[in-house]
Amino acid sequence: MSTPLAPTILSELTKERGLLRFITAGSVDDGKSTLIGRLLFDSKGIFADQLDAISRAKHKRTVGDTIDLSLLTDGLEAEREQGITIDVAYRYFATPKRKFIIADTPGHEQYTRNMVTGASTADAVIILIDVSKVKLGDDGSVELLVQTKRHSTIAHLLQIEHVIVAVNKMDLVDYDQTVYDRIVAAYREFATQLGLKDIRPIPLSALAGDNVVTAGGKMPWYQGPTLISLLESLSVYDECHDEPFRFPVQLVARHNGHEANDFRGYMGRIEAGKVSKGDKLVVQPSGQQATVKDILTLDGSLESAVVGQSVTLLLDEYLDISRGDMLSSAERPATQLKTVSADLCWLSEDALDVRRKYWLKHTTKQVAARVTSIETLLDINTQQTRSADSLKLNDIARVSINVQQALAADSYDALRSTGAFILIDEVTHQTVAAGMIRISA
Repeated sequence: MSTPLAPTILSELTKERGLLRFITAGSVDDGKSTLIGRLLFDSKGIFADQLDAISRAKHKRTVGDTIDLSLLTDGLEAEREQGITIDVAYRYFATPKRKFIIADTPGHEQYTRNMVTGASTADAVIILIDVSKVKLGDDGSVELLVQTKRHSTIAHLLQIEHVIVAVNKMDLVDYDQTVYDRIVAAYREFATQLGLKDIRPIPLSALAGDNVVTAGGKMPWYQGPTLISLLESLSVYDECHDEPFRFPVQLVARHNGHEANDFRGYMGRIEAGKVSKGDKLVVQPSGQQATVKDILTLDGSLESAVVGQSVTLLLDEYLDISRGDMLSSAERPATQLKTVSADLCWLSEDALDVRRKYWLKHTTKQVAARVTSIETLLDINTQQTRSADSLKLNDIARVSINVQQALAADSYDALRSTGAFILIDEVTHQTVAAGMIRISA
């Protein structure tokens, strides 16, 4: 009899799988904001007053009394006037199985920098493809839009694990399976060329709600999961637990001068691995050896702590350690770099000037830096590389950077948190580029 197992099975089915961060990406008017609005609406993730507000909005882009779901994320006045997404909008919702944080990112090329920001912390990306905009040749050729390729390339560079290809607006082609199959085949070919691996295609209509939260009866040829079921099933395992210990020092804490003991603690967030009392560490870049004496939090002392926890470390030794230094595993320390090879996404309207100095911000460390060479510039359309003398807005290139002080870093492929950095204009203090460190094995 299976009856005694029913509670166990039910428990597994409703077991919460943890938080999933995902973004929507694609070209202009592919339906990203509408899709998120549909997810929130159909999963009961919006309040009555929000629903009432968007139903009375003066910039509605729907006919009659139909609710414009895109307004749930397009919150800026300029976004509503123009019918586009400009800034990254974050929304939270939950189902019985999982919690979600969604980043709605812009489709316009000029706002690629906003898309990079939203993608930097994502576990999954939904690449939306508008079937009405894809050019289908009579010879069987399929021409994907440039922004579809651009956002897929950025997803690959940022090591986003799961890629969902949402072929949207299927209602505009009468839910034709042949059109869907041709687009998916073309995207798979491009993804193979790019190096993307976990591709999950799904046909849907965000406006009508087909295959978003409920299965669309108009596409009986599709036997796969709905979008929400797919998002609930994606595995999110933080491999940082198994990585060597990384602890960028954010602040050196001292007592107030009225106590006898000479308290000196090093405050920060554990970016990778775990630490326990008695562990041997190395201070980078100085190379000094240290032993963990205690691990303090607001709740008291801990025997050990893991990635994601903010703690204060006390050491047995009296060492010269400052903000920006890295406490690393003595057995597997970070790589110390004076010359950094990196993939760079240029985010500024002012072109890169290789004669200028910039500030490089890596974890809690900020150092003077200079881009010494542009090795290759990536062509988004062809995935071919060429030489370049400068970088303009939205360019992606492999560059070499010299830093004034050595960085304790990891390859972005191995560890995001200690493999990422930004470049800052030393005059305007604007962020001009986002970079991913590449260290050859």
